[in-house]
Amino acid sequence: MKRVNRQRSIGRWPTPLAVATLALIAGVARAELTTERVAAGLDEPLFATFVPGDAGRLFIVEQPGVIRILDIASHPPALLGAAFLDIQARVNAAGNEQGLLGLAFHPEFQTNGHFYVSYTDSGSDLRISRFEVPTGTPNDADESSEVVLLTISQPQANHNGGWIAFGPKDDYLYIATGDGGGGGDDDTGHTPGVGNAQDITVNPLGKILRIDVDGSDGPGGNYGIPPSNPFVGIEGDDEIWAYGLRNPWRNAFDPRTGDLYIADVGQGSWEEVDFQPASSAGGENWGWRCREGAHDFNFGGDCGSATLLDPIVEYSHGGSPFRCSITGGEVYRGCAIPGLLGTYFYADFCSEQIWSLRVESGLATNVLDRTAELVPPGSLSINDITSFGRDAEGEIYIVDRGGEVFKIVPDGPAATCPIPVPATSPHGRSVLLLALIGAASLALRRSRSRGVALSD
Repeated sequence: MKRVNRQRSIGRWPTPLAVATLALIAGVARAELTTERVAAGLDEPLFATFVPGDAGRLFIVEQPGVIRILDIASHPPALLGAAFLDIQARVNAAGNEQGLLGLAFHPEFQTNGHFYVSYTDSGSDLRISRFEVPTGTPNDADESSEVVLLTISQPQANHNGGWIAFGPKDDYLYIATGDGGGGGDDDTGHTPGVGNAQDITVNPLGKILRIDVDGSDGPGGNYGIPPSNPFVGIEGDDEIWAYGLRNPWRNAFDPRTGDLYIADVGQGSWEEVDFQPASSAGGENWGWRCREGAHDFNFGGDCGSATLLDPIVEYSHGGSPFRCSITGGEVYRGCAIPGLLGTYFYADFCSEQIWSLRVESGLATNVLDRTAELVPPGSLSINDITSFGRDAEGEIYIVDRGGEVFKIVPDGPAATCPIPVPATSPHGRSVLLLALIGAASLALRRSRSRGVALSD
């Protein structure tokens, strides 16, 4: 591969410096929300997602190597007894941050049956693989159909990243990787002087990668390189979309705008949320290990000549309850709570606090502590938040590693959803056009009657 020019400046979208801290959080949101438990008895769940166009099922990833299906069309929702996929024999979940980590369904899954997972294999490397669901068995994936797209060497057991998702505007697969583990991005297996996250020469660690799963011109022939990736044709690894990340733990696309939210776990002082607008051409440097959040960390080497971007929001470790590790969330695009449209939720794994914010003109606004109002009724509690999830209708779920999944619901009557939100893939949108126009018209009439704006 090619050598990197680490002095390369991005300069594509010079976002104004805007960092909100916990000290600026303006109180607690009014009690308009609550949560209800929709699943229990799971084995260390880490993620929840959906098939494009399928409003009846929620797919839940369990860290040891199993994917379960929650029937959310039934009342109450019912967890199916049989696993959708069981690859525990292939997954190394020995470390706290190892296991089956990510799941994404191909935008044309309804036609081709392809879905993708990320997991740490028996050699502790991060593996990105494709599986298939045979025709006629929608709840039973073929475990023998695995095709490995990428295997990424992992020097230490922690900081695996593992989030994967298809971009709603381009249908490319985005892959989050950690810096390789250890501490400070300077252990064995880390690039001397700069660390893995700042090294874009044949080094996929500490990055957001972007690949074309329907192409074949990438190494190994099982994926393609999007020609618009920022380092194609110049110095830098062709798969890299963005870099300078320590351990991006749960990212999310806004399904309507295509904006990308990246929650990056800090070293010892600061947790952060980074924001990449849909208009970005890629190549952002989010600063690690030069900086942690918006603060200098190991500001040496070529850090001074690099364009390092600030997060849109950060918060410090400590406090009571004790904060220490961010869990990135989702952007609300459902119909049950119209007033939340465009709101991003995130949490802290240690303190079990939950916040929300909105991004306007690239800045974090309306940063609110939602913890108290999202406490479930009765004696239930939400602990160890490992992820947020979203269903096909845009409603948001909270994944509790203790074995439960909770849904964010209005604290009162829910708005009526006109139709399930369709898949966001550019493919096949023409056949949905009339339904979308009708649904949008109905939603607008209802919003006007309620006095609620449906735009963000």
